[in-house]
Amino acid sequence: MSCMIILMYELEGTVKLIEDTQTFGSGFQKREFVVTSEEKFPQDVKFECTKDKIELLEKVRTGDRVKVSFNIRGNEYKGKYYVNLQAWRIENGGGEVDSNLAQVTGESGDGNLDDLEESPF
Repeated sequence: MSCMIILMYELEGTVKLIEDTQTFGSGFQKREFVVTSEEKFPQDVKFECTKDKIELLEKVRTGDRVKVSFNIRGNEYKGKYYVNLQAWRIENGGGEVDSNLAQVTGESGDGNLDDLEESPF
């Protein structure tokens, strides 16, 4: 008998950087962004959006205060291990979700593990 525990992670902070969309030979796409956390000792945390979640970043600008909901994903590639923080919802600083974004994210926030097999990272 196996048991799967699903944890939801969130981080609030200010968007520091939004990278351009990257497209790999397989057609897999991702877009990375950095959020500076709101702590005594702020941290710059890099997230990624993949596939249809890339649309989440269309309404976000550098300097925006956001709350990011994300999953932690890990994988091995050519003997090296990687951890990615995959964003599945981005809310503005007031905690309100843009109605268009709510439709894109869906309710579950489940990431697709098959995405990792397509990505070199």
